[in-house]
Amino acid sequence: MKLRPHKLQVGSQQYAEEPATKVKFSTSLTLAGCSSPLSLIGTGYREKVFAIIGVKVYAAGFYMNPSLSAKLDSWKGKSASSIHGDGSLFSSIFQVSLEKSLQIVLVRDVDGKTFWDALDEAISPRIKTLTFVDESALSTFRDIFQGRPLNKGTSIFLTWLDKSKMLVSVSSDGLPSEVDAEIESENVTSALFDVFLGDPPVSPSLKASVVVGLVKILN
Repeated sequence: MKLRPHKLQVGSQQYAEEPATKVKFSTSLTLAGCSSPLSLIGTGYREKVFAIIGVKVYAAGFYMNPSLSAKLDSWKGKSASSIHGDGSLFSSIFQVSLEKSLQIVLVRDVDGKTFWDALDEAISPRIKTLTFVDESALSTFRDIFQGRPLNKGTSIFLTWLDKSKMLVSVSSDGLPSEVDAEIESENVTSALFDVFLGDPPVSPSLKASVVVGLVKILN
């Protein structure tokens, strides 16, 4: 059975609840560096297996600039199954110079180094040949998390401004007040996007939910 986010409203703010973790994501986000508020497309969760037991580590919500959908006309009318298997759609979303963002919300305490090591383990195989620029970007990325405890409820925002520039922010309470780092490397930003929306994704539930959201937008 597919888990779908439940829409909630608190005051004037609307939220979508990720069903497996009960984490609530705002349906609209205003982030530093973005030209307009971003819209929530889908949610999911990341699970790691320890001693054959699946443990949920974080929930995630994927956001896009609403104007981006106008760049995806060639996929209008297509089914969720055809979109899910069409890597060119997600490549097009990445290539368009309009903002995308992933909000990761931890559902358990995680050591920063452990979080980075797991992320790096997924990113590195997706980069065929590391350049000096790539290595510098990965070093900057890694330094954000080294020696930093990431407690339950902490949000990590990965915001792609264009295909070669990404902002990283970490917040223990709601929206970030500042940007922790700017990553400039198309290989790294592309690999990270592929980690979540490529094949295979680290969170199948997130990708499936994003596909459903895209179908709604494009039909």
